[in-house]
Amino acid sequence: MMKLRSLVLILASFLFGACSNLKPITPVDYVDLERFMGDWYVIANIPTFLEKNAYNPVESYQINSDGTIATTFSFNAGGFDGKQKVYRPKGFVTAGSGNAVWGMQFVWPIKADYRVVYLNEDYDQVIIGRNRRDYAWIMARTPQISEEDYNRMVNLVESFGYKTELLQKAQHR
Repeated sequence: MMKLRSLVLILASFLFGACSNLKPITPVDYVDLERFMGDWYVIANIPTFLEKNAYNPVESYQINSDGTIATTFSFNAGGFDGKQKVYRPKGFVTAGSGNAVWGMQFVWPIKADYRVVYLNEDYDQVIIGRNRRDYAWIMARTPQISEEDYNRMVNLVESFGYKTELLQKAQHR
């Protein structure tokens, strides 16, 4: 019951977040889905309420046979030794978006805005944003990145119209 209540609250925040006068964030031109699949460590984010106090957060993607994206988001709640939480939303790639805009569905029929707004050439650093500028994720293929790379990505998040003081660095062990 608690999981359902949490999902309903997330969906409500995504749904109400859809009502905005902000100019849409331009996603990257193209995402090679095969290269994008796999594990991404959350380096920093403007967290949803579920992600607050998340330790070892990892987002994993896999292409389903129907073209949707099987997503697994896992983390330890409250500390490195905290209970592991796992959520499995499904991603729906938006046609004509170069695979860079998805609808992320936690509960049918609502699909939350999810867009790849930065992706480096090596496919090992990414920024995921939303038009509402309420949540953002800086992720990498490794649990840590250089301070130089981190600062560059924070500056990019700011250039997309986010309040970077809301970013929280993730803790990995």
